[in-house]
Amino acid sequence: MTKNYPTVSEDYKKSVEKAKKKLRGLIAEKNCAPLMLRLAWHSAGTFDVKSKTGGPYGTMRYAAELAHGANNGLDIAVRLLEPIKEQFPNITYADFYQLAGVVAVEITGGPEVPFHPGREVSNYYVYDCFAILSLMVNPGIRCHFNSCGLSDQDIVALSGGHTLGRCHKERSGFEGPWTANPLIFDNSYFKELLSGEKEGLLQLPTDKALLSDPVFRPLVEKYAADEDAFFADYSEAHLKLSELGFAEA
Repeated sequence: MTKNYPTVSEDYKKSVEKAKKKLRGLIAEKNCAPLMLRLAWHSAGTFDVKSKTGGPYGTMRYAAELAHGANNGLDIAVRLLEPIKEQFPNITYADFYQLAGVVAVEITGGPEVPFHPGREVSNYYVYDCFAILSLMVNPGIRCHFNSCGLSDQDIVALSGGHTLGRCHKERSGFEGPWTANPLIFDNSYFKELLSGEKEGLLQLPTDKALLSDPVFRPLVEKYAADEDAFFADYSEAHLKLSELGFAEA
């Protein structure tokens, strides 16, 4: 299904490429790829298929959205990005936050995620209880992600994003990384999940639930055995997430 992306000017495209370079530098310097990926995910995941509200429209910059418990710590990402955003006033916040997520995956060795500019910003805050990915195997959360337009395969592929980053007790109540190298994007999340608990690594009950689900587990096993397959499906899922409600076919 082909999407009808908005047409943007050549100047806009050039600004996006320049902003990419600045973002690469920032993310490398601050080792903040996990935080930027989380910002992009949470910015997009408010979309609801039925009401056509929410989505990746830059509303994370609003205090009301940052104050939601699931977004604890994302004020840091917004603050880190603002000096670069000020250099590119023609890029919308909606595009800019999603661009940061794409660069975060790229710079840590992950797959290339296509980026299509043209998102307009929303001037109002919408938050319909977006569930962070660490909670998404809860049946109600699964329904929510399906209602966003994401499939079970998308859910498992996006779970692999936990290869980056760690939980912080003051933000989520949990502490620790999922993998031994939380700044490297690879398929180690799935390998660790299948190998069982290890001292120093995090496995939440919701992570383990991926193994007990008859649809999810075969995908976990597939991605643990084949990083290329994981990268291909992750890229597709990330693109879909970043474009929820944007440029409908």
